[in-house]
Amino acid sequence: MFVAWEAPENITQPHPLVLVHGGGGQGTDWTGTPDGRPGWAQRFLEAGFAVYIVDRPAHGRSPYHPDVVGPMGGAFPYEAAAGLFLPEEAAGSQTQWGYDREIGSADIDQLVAAMGPLPADLAESQAMDGDRLARLLDRIGPAIIVTHSAGGPAGWLVADARPELVVGIVAVEPIGPAFADFPGLGSLSWGLTATPMSYVPSQATPEELQSADPGSLRLPALKGKPIAVITGSASGFAGFAPDVVDFLTTAGADAEWLHLKEFGIEGNGHGLIFESNSDDTIKPVIAWIEAHWPRS
Repeated sequence: MFVAWEAPENITQPHPLVLVHGGGGQGTDWTGTPDGRPGWAQRFLEAGFAVYIVDRPAHGRSPYHPDVVGPMGGAFPYEAAAGLFLPEEAAGSQTQWGYDREIGSADIDQLVAAMGPLPADLAESQAMDGDRLARLLDRIGPAIIVTHSAGGPAGWLVADARPELVVGIVAVEPIGPAFADFPGLGSLSWGLTATPMSYVPSQATPEELQSADPGSLRLPALKGKPIAVITGSASGFAGFAPDVVDFLTTAGADAEWLHLKEFGIEGNGHGLIFESNSDDTIKPVIAWIEAHWPRS
């Protein structure tokens, strides 16, 4: 896993941030926007955070090797990018997609050019994400994990592996709901992940987990851990975000839903970290972090 880091001359925030990109993306999702503006990483730096930006295994600057990663899935198509980031049914409400919506436009070319295929084995891919992030925290110490989209499971998994080193989690538009199936990609057969987590009572198989009483399932690693789930007002992911929060809360986490609409921020879709008002969408995130861990 490739990791780049940057810090302001005067770090005023008590914990660094680890930024984990979504499916098919790479660390550059955090460093800039399709129209060339600074991304969330720069804004976090300006707010006094030390920032670590990762390229998940087999993405971006983390080289693919078949003996490590296994076979890769198909290329990320234009149609998938359009359906995810600028669906036609949301064209009227998704007012913050400030770029040309036409497939083949320079803006969509720029967006899709940064996206690659995903490992064919979703469970193994997520297991690698969790393992590599745990090794990173072993080096840098306690941190807040910030994830986007299909990077969401990596946050749950690294918290499961290193509960003492994951201070909190900000999940921006995380995939879900629990046990969801994604045709051609895989399924979240272990709740919010495709690979096992440490439930109490212990669950031996996905089938055993899915047949258990949902109200009885606990994830001790998440007990009391602050988690924010962020969604855009015009995103389809907002429809199941309460289910994700309920699952996390039942598991023991201190989880809450930050729907941007409730902060007066309208018109955002799934790509809210690099849409035209990205300087606004980050503000509730920084405020939530500082409310839990005040700057020095």
